[in-house]
Amino acid sequence: MAAADLRDELSCSICLSIYTDPVSLPCGHYFCRGCIGAAWDTQGGSGAYSCPECRATYRERPALQNIRKLSNIAERFLSTHPEHDGSGVPCSYCDSPVPAIKSCALCEASFCNKHLRGHSQSAEHVLTEPTASFMGRKCSVHHKVLEYHCCEDGAPICVSCCLAGGHRGHRVELLSEASEKKKEKLRKVLEKLSPEREETERGAQRLQERRGELEEKAAIETERVTALFRGIREELEALEKRLLSDISRQKEELSLTLTELIQQLEIKKDELSREIWHIEELCNMADPLTVLQEQWESHGAAFCGAEGVDNGGREGTEWADNGGRKREGIKVPAVGDLDVGRISETLLTGLEGIVIGVKGRWIYGQEATELVLDINTCGNNVSESWDGKTASYSMKNQHHHYAPTRFQYPQALSTRNFPSGRHYWEVEGSKLGEWGVGAAYPSIERGGDQSIIGNNNKSWCLLRQRNNTYSVTHGTNITQLPHVPSCRRIRISLDYEAGSLSFYELSEPIRHLHTFTASFTEPLHAAFCVGWEAQSWVRFITNDTIKCENPYLDFWKGD
Repeated sequence: MAAADLRDELSCSICLSIYTDPVSLPCGHYFCRGCIGAAWDTQGGSGAYSCPECRATYRERPALQNIRKLSNIAERFLSTHPEHDGSGVPCSYCDSPVPAIKSCALCEASFCNKHLRGHSQSAEHVLTEPTASFMGRKCSVHHKVLEYHCCEDGAPICVSCCLAGGHRGHRVELLSEASEKKKEKLRKVLEKLSPEREETERGAQRLQERRGELEEKAAIETERVTALFRGIREELEALEKRLLSDISRQKEELSLTLTELIQQLEIKKDELSREIWHIEELCNMADPLTVLQEQWESHGAAFCGAEGVDNGGREGTEWADNGGRKREGIKVPAVGDLDVGRISETLLTGLEGIVIGVKGRWIYGQEATELVLDINTCGNNVSESWDGKTASYSMKNQHHHYAPTRFQYPQALSTRNFPSGRHYWEVEGSKLGEWGVGAAYPSIERGGDQSIIGNNNKSWCLLRQRNNTYSVTHGTNITQLPHVPSCRRIRISLDYEAGSLSFYELSEPIRHLHTFTASFTEPLHAAFCVGWEAQSWVRFITNDTIKCENPYLDFWKGD
């Protein structure tokens, strides 16, 4: 069956379109539910309802029956023949709806591919994209096709507007010429916008990549934190078990000792009970001779000797045994107590070990980077320790051998540098004097004010002044820290790719002091500066170096 014939079979006789939600009437005819409903709404006042197709009448409004199969056929037909869905502009000359490919403003008609071949090819028949409305393509005054463009007014006009209308004498041009000129301008704009769009796309792509990196980093950090706390819980549980086991063991040892003493005292109590019972029996005898004879034979010394004895107010504490010897009162032996001091020490040692382990694992999951000073960078007023970890200010010139890398001022760099990656190192400064710590490029000047750590764009410094104030410096930027660190131990954390250099006070808890952000272009060395007082020094420290006091641990240690 041809598509046109099938379309006729699937068309509603009211709207002439493909069925939408088809329903059937008792007479057997099909309509769109909306169409028959609207038709019957208009018939409601007449008291009867009729079929638009066969005029069959019904006194009451019939119930409509869904025709699901017909609906499926209609939907399948539209999916395979979209030209019949009622959208688009149909050809003006085809009997059945066929999509038009062009429209003629002069003819006010639309043409399919077949009928376009027979259309006039003259210039006055301007072809456009298919349209159902031709009013916008004709002059509203003369009702003629718009063929020209007024350059002065910037409006499309017809030939009558040029010759006798309001645009007479104006400079005009064909619509095609004006269109080409506008297209040329748009191409120039496009030439400017295209690179901008490409740059925007690249920026969006970089941000997408950055977001991906951020998500990946967040996932890594989440896993690291989870693993860290899992490890802390395991260590705390192990420490708890060790402490509880120690307490239990001490309790068992003391309980065993107490049990033995209790048994000894129970035996002694039984002996005393027997003696008391015997004495009470004597006291209850009526025959004096028997009492005296029994006492004399068995306990004469004990009782007769006890009578009239002056014990100095210590009655009941001493008495004579049956051998005439004095016997002291019962004394409960002293028993030891739980060794709380040892328990506390075990707890402190365990907690301290956990804290040290956490500090070592938390920053980038690794131990602090071991660094030493480069003797060839130390100024002549810098005295270096034997292990290369401490730089002290010396009032006496050290007369270091000449080296082109040596600083004029009392400062130094580390031997190792960091061209990439994430690292941290820890330092400690003197209680007195001035000192500074940070990082610097190897290309930093070695003499003059521009060589001072933090006083140029090639170094970053945390500076401690004589009055115990702290500031951070980079180039001409100097920022005073509002918080005065309570601990002189500083952690310096570098994330080279992220462009961050952070300073932390290693107090309890660790406190963030400042973060520099930059796009690093050279490897970075750790940097020290000490100055102008003999008490000034700075040193690299490791986990076994003396730590700042921990108030929480002090609580357990007691006064």
